[in-house]
Amino acid sequence: MDMKEFLESIKFDAPPAGMSAPVAALWWDARGDWKRAHGLVDELESKDGMAVHAYLHRKEGALSNADYWYARAGRGFQRPELDEEWRALVDALIAG
Repeated sequence: MDMKEFLESIKFDAPPAGMSAPVAALWWDARGDWKRAHGLVDELESKDGMAVHAYLHRKEGALSNADYWYARAGRGFQRPELDEEWRALVDALIAG
């Protein structure tokens, strides 16, 4: 799947089968369902899951919680704008 296919899939009611939890979380976030997105990564102990978890808390405005998850993910860097960070995460995660 590439970014174009990912973006086109957002018009459907559910993410494509076989999507990893972090990618599916970003899919649900794009659909405006923060709670469902967060539920997919809330207890996920992978670096990718923690990076998406950090992004979601940053989006929520819970910056200290986001900083905690960025540190757990081993990432001290985030994009200046949320949409740039979302795109960078999707790009990295779908590239495998």
